[in-house]
Amino acid sequence: MPQHKSCKKRLRQAEKANAMNRAARSEIRASLKVIRTATTKDAALAEMPKLFSMLDKAACSKRAGFNANRAANYKAKVAKVINGFA
Repeated sequence: MPQHKSCKKRLRQAEKANAMNRAARSEIRASLKVIRTATTKDAALAEMPKLFSMLDKAACSKRAGFNANRAANYKAKVAKVINGFA
């Protein structure tokens, strides 16, 4: 357990950041699963804007380990899945 006041604060900040990162990553993964398991193209297209918004927000604030390139890679993979529907 930290003794210094500043170390206690950093611990609180780290716990808060971990919770926010975990929540963002969980939301993104859940949305990806919805798209990948969709049976129709319309169902996948309905979820796509939500996922793209989450990816952009995560990349903008550097949440959950996302940066602009990683978000772009996820978007490209999702587009590939959606374009794969007949």
